[in-house]
Amino acid sequence: MDPERRTSTARNEKTSRMALIPNEGLPTNNAHENAGTFAGKWQTRWKSLERLMAEYNMESRGIQRVEPDECHNLSQLGYSQIAILWISINLAANNITLGMLGPAVFELGFLDSCLCAVLGMLVGCLAVAYIATFGPRSGNRTMILSRYITGWWPSKLVVVLNIIVFLGYSLIDCVVAGQILSAVSSNNMSVVVGIIIVALITWVITTFGYEVFHYYERYAWLPQLIVFSILAGVAGPNFNKSAASLVSGETLAANRLSFFGLTLAAAITYSGGAADLFVYYPEHTARWKIFAMTMLGLTTSFTFAFILGIGLACGMSTNPAWETSYGVSQGALIVEGFKPLGGFGSFCGVIVALGLVQNLIVPTYASGIDAQILGRWAAMIPRVVWNTISVVIYTVCALAGRAHLAEIFTNFLALMGYWVSIWIAIVLEEHLIFRRKTGFNWQIWDDRKKLPLGVAALAAFIVGWVGAILCMAQVWYIGPIAGLVGDYGADMGNYVGFAWAAVIYPPIRVWELKRFGR
Repeated sequence: MDPERRTSTARNEKTSRMALIPNEGLPTNNAHENAGTFAGKWQTRWKSLERLMAEYNMESRGIQRVEPDECHNLSQLGYSQIAILWISINLAANNITLGMLGPAVFELGFLDSCLCAVLGMLVGCLAVAYIATFGPRSGNRTMILSRYITGWWPSKLVVVLNIIVFLGYSLIDCVVAGQILSAVSSNNMSVVVGIIIVALITWVITTFGYEVFHYYERYAWLPQLIVFSILAGVAGPNFNKSAASLVSGETLAANRLSFFGLTLAAAITYSGGAADLFVYYPEHTARWKIFAMTMLGLTTSFTFAFILGIGLACGMSTNPAWETSYGVSQGALIVEGFKPLGGFGSFCGVIVALGLVQNLIVPTYASGIDAQILGRWAAMIPRVVWNTISVVIYTVCALAGRAHLAEIFTNFLALMGYWVSIWIAIVLEEHLIFRRKTGFNWQIWDDRKKLPLGVAALAAFIVGWVGAILCMAQVWYIGPIAGLVGDYGADMGNYVGFAWAAVIYPPIRVWELKRFGR
């Protein structure tokens, strides 16, 4: 962006930010005057901070809609940038460690693990690509879009769940990065130090906002692609590609379902922030190109990372050194794969660890935005403050949970994928059935009197969760339906939650429209 355009955009952002503070929670009656004084002080402080942010080219915009005249120019690079952005975000060590869980936890063979991982993430990526297309045409963040689907008040529940997902993923990224940096240093550096280093780098980049992290992601993917390719070349000959599954019968079917659902959850949870990444793209941006480029970027990066992880885990059966390393941590196994390269392998391990910053950027940035949707008081707090709070929260949680990464993966990811699957079912039906002809009025993003009440969405959400709970299979709880399959249960929460919500939503939504007209 040229300097004149950047200055104009910053000025527009400042103007729209002050004009569009939500009216939710405004004091009334006798308290009004005092509240006005309090709000006035906050506005004065906000203006000062906003001027400082604009001075340093930091994104000051929060949840406000990006108007068409504020969008960036779309060049030919714009479409390729979409695929590059997703590759950069997703080609990360956390997905290697997720792939390891197929053989290591679910006892699946190489072929079984690869098929379940690739097909599972493919289904999840379809939802992400679909939500991403709403960014340019609406100019609204993903969780603002949710207001049009789930209503003003129920959407706050979705926002809270989305923030929890983002913080949880960030926790996992920090732990993996800390493990790798610790293993590279032969444990001379503790996992704690590694976690803090990666969190600080992420905080700096996301504090500057949209334009800076897009620029960073544009180039950060290349070192990751190089070191991942080196890992495949060095460790690949030791992959036990003929490894068979260690379970059979119903237990094999159950474990396949569970690992499929886990990789689906890993992909689909990007949906909660997918539109955020493209709100500055112009309205005329081709939807199918957004969809196609998102699918291309996500599926290629997921496939490469998952197969690397599966190969490393299957190789443990024939390579005792790999098995010993996995006993230390998943990150240590990645470092062990580079070991034949000596000092250069250690350097590659450092690059892999720092590459997790790319994966941390999106959840950190989006959680800072989403927090402003929780209320008027939240919208008055600048994005950079929420951004900082998010980093502090997941860093502290990562420090506390650094010794339990596999448990966090298997318990947290699948559990958090349930609500996203339910939410996607509701979004699809509202868009394709009830808004197919009328479309959305993107100008009313902050007018709760014109947005849906969300009765149908809340009912479908609750029913979907009931289905997910009955069909979930976690270490700490196995639903009565899930427990009918195999020795350890089959995690079917994503599929059943989606289906039950999809069945219940249309009839209640028809009633809601007739009764309330919105």
